[in-house]
Amino acid sequence: MRLEGIHHVTCITGDAAGNVEFYTGVLGLRLVKKTVNQDDPTVYHLFYADEEGSPGADITFFEYPGARRGRAGAGMVHTVTFRVASEEALDFWESRLADAHIPTQREGGRLRFADPEGLWLELAVVESADAPLVARHPDIPAELALQGFDSVRAFSAAPDASRELLEGTLGFNPADAGTAAWEVRGAVRGGRYAFDPPPASGAGVPGAGTVHHVAWASNMDEQAAWLDAVRAAGAHASGIIDRFWFRSIYFREPSGVLFEIATLGPGFSIDEDSEHLGESLILPPAFEHLRDRIEPVLTPLPDPRAAWARS
Repeated sequence: MRLEGIHHVTCITGDAAGNVEFYTGVLGLRLVKKTVNQDDPTVYHLFYADEEGSPGADITFFEYPGARRGRAGAGMVHTVTFRVASEEALDFWESRLADAHIPTQREGGRLRFADPEGLWLELAVVESADAPLVARHPDIPAELALQGFDSVRAFSAAPDASRELLEGTLGFNPADAGTAAWEVRGAVRGGRYAFDPPPASGAGVPGAGTVHHVAWASNMDEQAAWLDAVRAAGAHASGIIDRFWFRSIYFREPSGVLFEIATLGPGFSIDEDSEHLGESLILPPAFEHLRDRIEPVLTPLPDPRAAWARS
């Protein structure tokens, strides 16, 4: 069994409307599913990805309206890195983000910045044979667009404590000898995971602008075997949970970061025409009977692409 890199990264926002504007309007991702948090259906779960809603490009957000700003600390992911194709792409993004009044830091083929709620993001020029996962946007040439995830970085005071689970159970390979960085690669895609020393500010504070969990992609027929492997390694796993668009297993790796193993399918077009992903509120069948109670408490959100037809 091999995990197929990063499936998705789920974060927290206190402002769904601003979140949609930034991730679709500025970063050019596609809103591919507007739904609810299945563990708390009174709040949104928004999914942004490439044109097809592919695993490997999917950054998602739970909206807790008005949530206070959080801060990443030990046991939390602090940076999400997307691939881009070239230094010319970094030039483009440096200019585009400046136009959006987003400060950036550029060094060594990487461009670092924070979203409006303080979540650290990075664009990196990375050589890879992985297919680029690109969304359409009228103002962003395809060759300069974000191409899917490269990596996530987390804080840990004891990275070696995670090594046995990462390497022995999950199949992560050390990126460089002696470093706290790994790559996990399947037949189609790969992704990276790395640790940095935690900040002096101490423990993290979950909230807006922080990462809730990172999901790694598995083949559909291997999910039960992954559950057995994780439990055999001593991790307290959730069991397999049916999220309708994928199936999930949750557990914490020894640093404290919440991991998910999510299947590559069935996918977001199982209940929505691929041409119209993200245009309307979609509820999994088990929640459809709650629609009349759910819709009134959610922040009204426009279709981000509705203006394209008029422009």
